[in-house]
Amino acid sequence: MDTYTKKNLKLAILGENDIDGLVSLSQSVGWDYDRNEIRTVMSSGKIFGHKNEFGQIVSSAAIIPYDTYIASIGMVIVNQDYRGQGLGKQTTQACVNLVSDQTSIMLIATPEGKPLYVKMGFKEVGNVHKFICNIYVSNKLLSEGLEVVELQECDFDKVVELDKNAFGDSRLEFLKNRIIQSYQSLVLKDEIGSVIGFALSIQGPLNLILGPIVAPDYKAAAYLINHLAINYKGKLRIDIPTEDEIFINWLRDRGFEKVSQPPIMIKNLDSMPIRNKNLYAIAAQIFG
Repeated sequence: MDTYTKKNLKLAILGENDIDGLVSLSQSVGWDYDRNEIRTVMSSGKIFGHKNEFGQIVSSAAIIPYDTYIASIGMVIVNQDYRGQGLGKQTTQACVNLVSDQTSIMLIATPEGKPLYVKMGFKEVGNVHKFICNIYVSNKLLSEGLEVVELQECDFDKVVELDKNAFGDSRLEFLKNRIIQSYQSLVLKDEIGSVIGFALSIQGPLNLILGPIVAPDYKAAAYLINHLAINYKGKLRIDIPTEDEIFINWLRDRGFEKVSQPPIMIKNLDSMPIRNKNLYAIAAQIFG
């Protein structure tokens, strides 16, 4: 295997013209970032990366600063031929430097990346449970006066509020971009027509990604998931931050299998942000 030194590598903020190079970098490590996902990341935050003397992107890391005091880091990738030179640390540190010392920075670590993040001051505060479903097994759920409808512009402010209380910070710009990208955007209404939950799905190259999903309880979350998944022919993915065994068993009964349990790590905060336990699925690991 050839290896290359970082002498001729340039660290920069990457832009629209770099999207194809980032897709190729992602594919080189078996990840499934596509053009639409990378465009949403760029619209919501910044992506740093190294380029070699030929203009090839050989590393990346992204940061998405949210509205008040939380930011999320992800997409930390280094080309196999350039590993062992500190490029992952450099790109991640560039992300950290973009926000203030008062910003709580969240990331979801790979086993390979965790030692680096510990050295950089990140602490493990929880886990995300990644589930994949090859064939969805639908079930008839009682609505109990609930209604699932397509998200309308007039619902957006309420969706931002629900997401803020569930996630721990307002994410207005990100949600705008994610809804534009979405395959489906649904809201859950109660018997008087008030929005009490929402769910998005995103079409990726390998899976339909379900999330974020915010709901008042697991039955309402299950009702939203059923609407997202019931007519979809293909693989599904959902990443959940909850340890709710009843909800997890419901997912397993629907055909979901857990494939990994990566740690959630935070810098500048000793525990998870304050959440109301209504977040049943995250948007994606890069978004926290």
